[in-house]
Amino acid sequence: MAVTDFANQAYEQPEPDPENATPSVRDRLVPPMPGSALWGWLGPILVTIFGAFLRFDRLGTPKAIVFDETYYAKDAWSTITYGVERQFIEGDAANQAVLRGDTNIFKVCEQIDQCASYVVHPPLGKWLIGLGEWLFGLTPYGWRFMAAVIGTLSILILARVARRITRSTLLGTLAGFLLALDGLHFVLSRTALLDIFLMFWVVAGFACLVVDRDRSRQRLADWYESSGIGDAGPFLGLRPWRLAAGLCLGAALATKWTGLFFIAAFGIMTVLWDLGARRAVGLRQSVAGTARRDLPLAFAWVAVLPLVVYVVSFAGWFATDRGYGRNWAQATSNGPVYFIFDSLRSWVDYQKQILSFHTGLEASHPYQSEPWQWPMLLRPVAFFYESPKGCGADSCSWAVLGTGTPIIWFGGLLALVAMIAWYVAVRDWRAGAVLLGYAAGWLPWFYFALADNRTMFLFYAIPMVPFMILAIVLAAGLIIGPMGQPGNRRLYGAVAVGTFALLALINFWWLYPVLSAEVIPYQDWYDRMLFKSGWI
Repeated sequence: MAVTDFANQAYEQPEPDPENATPSVRDRLVPPMPGSALWGWLGPILVTIFGAFLRFDRLGTPKAIVFDETYYAKDAWSTITYGVERQFIEGDAANQAVLRGDTNIFKVCEQIDQCASYVVHPPLGKWLIGLGEWLFGLTPYGWRFMAAVIGTLSILILARVARRITRSTLLGTLAGFLLALDGLHFVLSRTALLDIFLMFWVVAGFACLVVDRDRSRQRLADWYESSGIGDAGPFLGLRPWRLAAGLCLGAALATKWTGLFFIAAFGIMTVLWDLGARRAVGLRQSVAGTARRDLPLAFAWVAVLPLVVYVVSFAGWFATDRGYGRNWAQATSNGPVYFIFDSLRSWVDYQKQILSFHTGLEASHPYQSEPWQWPMLLRPVAFFYESPKGCGADSCSWAVLGTGTPIIWFGGLLALVAMIAWYVAVRDWRAGAVLLGYAAGWLPWFYFALADNRTMFLFYAIPMVPFMILAIVLAAGLIIGPMGQPGNRRLYGAVAVGTFALLALINFWWLYPVLSAEVIPYQDWYDRMLFKSGWI
């Protein structure tokens, strides 16, 4: 495939039928995917390999317990050892033992339930972190391994879903490239925290719904061409991609409770997509058809199934007597039926305690920030900082700063404004979907900030990042323009988009030493602090 052909895919529209300038119903429902299927995979895979190299290179550095790894790395080890989280020896002794290679870190109690650990996040993310520890041991590389795997896979998924919604391999590859270069995504892909797993399941669920949108519209077009117009339209099948989306969104919920916001937002979105498809083919009872033939299964796949996944993620808690709040002796005293119902009752009580903890979390932290500060990167989190020797200067810095790449984030703000204008002007579904995903990851935090005064951090914004990048590539497609533009419009647009991508690469390269724990002179570290009052 020629390079010029590859570049010409940006927002390429299907060629109209020469005998009928109006696109067919099929083309309106599911525009064809132009270009080579080979490049459709090769471009995203290449940027994924690039992102993988960045994330796995020096993954075990620093050889330290970074920020909240002090909770999740040890809880993950407990989860794969006992099935649930257990208490550890007091103070910093457990961390020091881990760094020495000693895994004898659990507290010894006279009774089993006295050593149960009260934790406030669901277990799936810790199971995934624990998988890396099972493979490579309780070491920095081991507890960061799965975060790097998941972060890398999210690059491929975003590139592929961007290609699908733009019908452009070029723009899909650009989306993956920008995610590979985002500093916050990079840092969280190299740290054993839960947020990168939450982001992965959210973007995977969104991608599955986009595929389901295409597949269901193809079936609707088939029906229309074979049966003609009707009142409500057909039943569109079991929708396996929507089922897959429910599993992914359930996994997001089983990682952090904030996955619930995306379940609600995407559930409404996918039903509105169904309604729009039925209206597009001219069905006289499109609302009734959606309500009768799409909504029940959508509710099952996108609302009920995630709750089932959430409950199943506590399988270790149900299967052992060591979990917090577990009433094992009572539950096992009166037969299997009583065991099930009494176990569920104690599990629900545990969930209520978790909810009360989250709503009352007000402790101050030096790196906390408010959600309205996140898009401007005003207060990132210093995940790690030490002042070692050996950099060739009097004072050295060794740091991991959890911040986004400013060029990408500030460009993303402009792109999101453009998406608002685009959606208001033409109601393009792509702009609406991107804005909805971004809002689901951002706006709920305003309530917690204003009503609960909750302690929050910039890295809570990581689920917003893929949608911010989708906004950028959609805006890039508008800048480049479709095929057939007069003059040099597409050339100038391509140069502008290419310049932005190059600036993002340079900006990431400049920040890389303070994102990846390279030992550098203090002055070099200081020069990279964009906002001195907030980044230091």
